[in-house]
Amino acid sequence: MLRFISFGSGSSGNCYYFGTATDGLMIDIGVGIRTLKKYCKDYGIQLQSVKHLLITHDHADHIKSVGAFSYEYQVPVYATKAVHKGIDNNYCISRKVADNMRQYVEIGQPFTVGEFHVRPFAVPHDASENVGYEIQVEGVTLVIMTDAGSVTEEMKETISRANYLIIEANHDVEMVESGPYPPYLKKRILSPSGHLSNTECGKVIAENMTECLRQVWLCHLSEENNHPELARKTVETIMRSYGIVPGKDVELEVLRRQLPTGVFELE
Repeated sequence: MLRFISFGSGSSGNCYYFGTATDGLMIDIGVGIRTLKKYCKDYGIQLQSVKHLLITHDHADHIKSVGAFSYEYQVPVYATKAVHKGIDNNYCISRKVADNMRQYVEIGQPFTVGEFHVRPFAVPHDASENVGYEIQVEGVTLVIMTDAGSVTEEMKETISRANYLIIEANHDVEMVESGPYPPYLKKRILSPSGHLSNTECGKVIAENMTECLRQVWLCHLSEENNHPELARKTVETIMRSYGIVPGKDVELEVLRRQLPTGVFELE
């Protein structure tokens, strides 16, 4: 049985667990290490079973505890060279990743870690580099694409292969435009290297999903420029306009920003 848990999804910290009965990995560790230990204990996750760390990019809300976790549990960290360098240069990260724990991945080059077959792909964002991951295990394909300013053809093709999809629905455009953020920050968020809006998210799901897609989780919602019900309603309305009925054709849920989801059992 495969299990998926989100331990946090948003600018306060991002961290996702994906595991089999005998192997496990984390995607990003942007939550505090003590908080993560508590959550794992609450949900019966043995941290010693987490044998691989996959990092999307080098912003603090995705890497806050990567060095500390890797050091304490002697877990290798998989990231591109640019992202590893960005972690080194990020002043928010007090403990860096040890040299012997660094594993370098290349965009578009599949690799295997334990039971998981992984393919990194490029995701447009204003980090040193940003990747999504297509992860296959036990005949299931899970895809994560977060902090995406825009959607590439490769991202669309990857969605078409997903059984389970974690995708950013960061903001409502009108809330950004009418909100209190300074102009430079609004421009960054709305740029092709910023974040994906609810509307863009809904369209890319509806236009590229196939019948093999079983569940979608909307991730990385903005606290100031979005709301869980608004994100879900916007995406659901768009999907219905394409003849796709959430709850019938595919499950649709919103990941909470600062709280864990509980355990999803994937088949």
